[in-house]
Amino acid sequence: MTKVTAIIPSFNEEHNIVQAIASVEWCDEIIVVDSFSTDNTVSLAKKNGATVVSHEYIHSAAQKNWIIPQAKHEWIFLLDADERTSPKLIDEIEKLLAKPEQMADSYWIHRENHFLGKKINYSGWQNDKVIRLFKRDKCRYENKKVHAEVITDGKVSTLKNKIIHFTYKDFNHYMDKLNRYTSLSAKDYESKTKKVTFFHLWIKPFARFIKHYILKLGFLDGKEGFIISRLSAYTVFLRYVKLDRIKKGESI
Repeated sequence: MTKVTAIIPSFNEEHNIVQAIASVEWCDEIIVVDSFSTDNTVSLAKKNGATVVSHEYIHSAAQKNWIIPQAKHEWIFLLDADERTSPKLIDEIEKLLAKPEQMADSYWIHRENHFLGKKINYSGWQNDKVIRLFKRDKCRYENKKVHAEVITDGKVSTLKNKIIHFTYKDFNHYMDKLNRYTSLSAKDYESKTKKVTFFHLWIKPFARFIKHYILKLGFLDGKEGFIISRLSAYTVFLRYVKLDRIKKGESI
């Protein structure tokens, strides 16, 4: 069977790393690329059989692009620490690997997202998918600080089964992630937006709420759908507040 290297980026993921590694034990090599964690992430990763490589974090795409060429095997399976594979997904991938001549160069995998302990079926997350199985030498992440996706000049296909994604450890953890994301996102938008206006600070956040809560059926997810929609709107608002500060020469 074709061999696979699993890559797990991490920073202070002691609450996730053991389960994440267990989730990719079907792979032939497991690399945890760690951004100098200050908790027990590294020791737990080593104890559970992963190779740990430490590297300074700039942004997610840069971190992944740095480690991908170091994989031993041609095929990469990339898993975030807060994600898990399912037996059905593993079985589907292993059947593909048994016939490498029939494989595409990369694969989209849908995600089953959980928030506040609840599986989210709508709220704009119902079509969430990421490329996570791909050829080492034909694929790289695009040069974006947030929401970068794998790009390739080869064939792309889609798997039927999903990655399980646990977005939420606790509220402080989620807000820390949101704060980091909006800072990086503001830098991505610096060249796209000449001036931050009322439109960016009011209309765009309101439109994002309507999109997630009404158009993407967030109301069907109950309280959690409302919270997700409000947080999505707040993310847009905070991005432009930070972008405005950048354009004024202030730090964020």
